[in-house]
Amino acid sequence: MRVGFWIAVGVIITLGWASPSSSAPPNWPASLTIGTASPGGVYSVYGQGLAPIMSEALGIAVSAQPTQGPEQNILLLESGNAPVAFVTMGVALQAWTGAGEWTHGKQLRSMRALFPMFDTPFQFVMAPHSGIRSLADMAGKRIGIGPQGGTGGTYLPLVFKALNIPVALRYGAWDTLVAQLQSGILDGIVGTVGVPAPFITKLDVAEPLQFIAPNDGEIAVLRKAMPELGVSGVPPGAYPSVKTEYKTIGLFNFAVASNDLPDDLVYQIVKAFYANHDRMVNVHPTARESIVENVKRNEFLPFHPGAMRYYREIGVAIPEALATER
Repeated sequence: MRVGFWIAVGVIITLGWASPSSSAPPNWPASLTIGTASPGGVYSVYGQGLAPIMSEALGIAVSAQPTQGPEQNILLLESGNAPVAFVTMGVALQAWTGAGEWTHGKQLRSMRALFPMFDTPFQFVMAPHSGIRSLADMAGKRIGIGPQGGTGGTYLPLVFKALNIPVALRYGAWDTLVAQLQSGILDGIVGTVGVPAPFITKLDVAEPLQFIAPNDGEIAVLRKAMPELGVSGVPPGAYPSVKTEYKTIGLFNFAVASNDLPDDLVYQIVKAFYANHDRMVNVHPTARESIVENVKRNEFLPFHPGAMRYYREIGVAIPEALATER
C-alpha cells in the first residue's frame, strides 16, 4: 500500500522530461527535480542550495522537491518520476537487495550513485524536563522519528526493536514534531539528519536539550543487527548543548540518479557539483564532507556511467564492481 501510494504521489510531480529546453542538448530533459526530504532537515536545505547551482551549470530548470525522504525518493526514481534524489546508504541498501519491508521483496535497482554528501548521525534529543537520561529510559515514551518514508522511519523501529526498548513512535514532518515536542505532546525526537540540523538548533536555542548517547554495548548490538550502521558523532559546539563529542550511530548519504538519465548530462551534474564545493559549504556546513575522497563510503551501489566518466578524468579509482559502462 505504501509503495503504491508514494508512486501515485510522484506521478503528480511535473518533471518536464518530455520536451528539452532550447539551450540544452536534444537528449536532455527540459527540467530536473531533486527529491530531498521534509522541510526543517538538512536534505531540504542542501537541495535548495544545490538546485540553483545546477540550473546555472546545466542551462535547464532544476528544482528541489520536498518529500518524505529516502524511501519515497527511491520509489519516485524507480517509477520514473524523479531523476535525481538524496538517499542514506542504509535505505539504498534495503532497496537494492529488496530486504526492506517497504520494498515488498522487490529489488529496486534503477538508481546509480553520483557523489557523496555527508554523514547522518542518529541524534537522540529529549525535552529538558523529560527525565530521560538513557536510551533505556525511552521505554513507553512518545518519540518523534521524522517522516515515515525517511531514514528515521525506516531505521528507528529496527533500532528500538534490536535494543528491546518499547517506544511509542510518532511520524511526521520535522517542523510538526518540533511543535509537538515544545507543546509536550512528545517526550523527545530522534533526528536522523546531518549536523547541524536546523530543527534541532531551533529547539536547543529555545531551551537546552538532553542529548542521549547510546552506550558502547548498545552500539555493538545495533551494528551486529544492522552492519551498514557506522559509528558517527556530533562535534562539540555543533549545538549549544553539545559541549563534548557526542558519540552515536549513523549512515552516510549520497546523491543518486536514474540510470536512464543521459550520460553527458550526469557528467555535467557531477562536474558542476565538485566545481561549486565552496558554494555548497556556504549553503550548509555538512557539505564539507561532500568531497571526492568520500566516494569510498559507497560499497555496493554502481556509479552512473556519466559519473564514472568524471571520476576517470580526475584519476579517482572506482572499484570494478561499482564501475558501470554503457
